Amino acid sequence: MALSRKRKRELTKLKGQAANLWDDQREVLERANRVVREASRHARSYAREEVAPRARDAFDDRVRPAVASGLSATRSAASVGRERLVDDVFPAVSSALGSALAILEVAKDPRVRDVLKKVTTTGGKAASRVGIAKATPNRGPGRYILIGVGVVALAGIAYAAWQTLRADDDLWIDDEDVTEPGSGIQPS
Repeated sequence: MALSRKRKRELTKLKGQAANLWDDQREVLERANRVVREASRHARSYAREEVAPRARDAFDDRVRPAVASGLSATRSAASVGRERLVDDVFPAVSSALGSALAILEVAKDPRVRDVLKKVTTTGGKAASRVGIAKATPNRGPGRYILIGVGVVALAGIAYAAWQTLRADDDLWIDDEDVTEPGSGIQPS
């Protein structure tokens, strides 16, 4: 297919315009690359000179002391919890268990059993009034002794848990009392 001269000139003109546009675009892209490189260099220097010191200062002034005080408060709470456990819970539980074991040992004593047998066989009404045994001879006092042991153990455990979990004002550290080293401020 043959093109007319007019069409050939228009195509040649369009090719020239496209080449000029391509050159212009290449120059614009090169100039944009230079601007981006310069901007990134300025951004790096700004970040190095302005942002990093501020971030470091903010971390040193705010985050590090908060973490340090949180750790010291955690250590203090753990220490107090450990002391409460050792000083309050363990003695209360061991006391309750010791009382329960003592009651069981007393119940095993043959003299105590003999007295209980005499009371239940001779004076059923007196034993029921005192609360040692019921008038029916088929039930022994062991049930009441076990209930007493259970009540004592439950009371001991409840007391130990209450002592452990109660709120004490001396467990908490006031913000006013915490001083930073070198600040010259003494707690009141």
